[in-house]
Amino acid sequence: MHSNTNGFKNLKDILPLNLLISSIIETIVFRMLIGLITDTHLPGRVRTLGELGDLPEKFLSGMDLILHGGDLTSPMVLDWCEQYAPVICSTGNNDPIPDPRMKEVQILELEGWTIGMIHSLEGQFRPIEDLQKLFPKPVQIMISGHTHQERLEYRDGVLLINSGSITFPRHKELRLGTVGTLELHPGKAKVEIFPLGETPGSPNPGVNLSIEITDGVVTHSEGPVMLSSQ
Repeated sequence: MHSNTNGFKNLKDILPLNLLISSIIETIVFRMLIGLITDTHLPGRVRTLGELGDLPEKFLSGMDLILHGGDLTSPMVLDWCEQYAPVICSTGNNDPIPDPRMKEVQILELEGWTIGMIHSLEGQFRPIEDLQKLFPKPVQIMISGHTHQERLEYRDGVLLINSGSITFPRHKELRLGTVGTLELHPGKAKVEIFPLGETPGSPNPGVNLSIEITDGVVTHSEGPVMLSSQ
């Protein structure tokens, strides 16, 4: 496993080892499943994601790691999420309370991928070389939040992910919104963004997006994913 820049000497200290073992070819394939959420803005009318039903718990309990794109409002959101998996968070513009799990910019090295996470990817349509300046080192995956709008793009060899808001999708009133999963293997990444169910009386405006990249080539995509010519 790889080290990262968040104070963990080794990721095996915080993450369960997730191995898929093939008895046929007798090899071990490393795989990590990461849950992506952002812009929870809690507490408010409700205090925890669990008060929106059992779907947030079911979603997070299947993850090896949770990445929160920021705008928690309170670190109690991280406490709730940590019941299900370790959590790393970017500090949002509505996060006045410091917490050791939060930094403005997070850098992770996972399964051979370099991931950068920041709450606001300002000027997201700027050239990739300009967006790279938001991070202390070049990254292959950029994760952000802030807009409350789900978005998935692959441009100039960089995967840009915004899972949208899990609680206030597209800035609508409190309801279940969108979440994402990032599945990593050495040389392969798969992202899915999707509506996390429906809140009675409050339709979920989110849409399904997905992309799969193998050795730098898009092998599959669905939904309004933005792709540059390859």
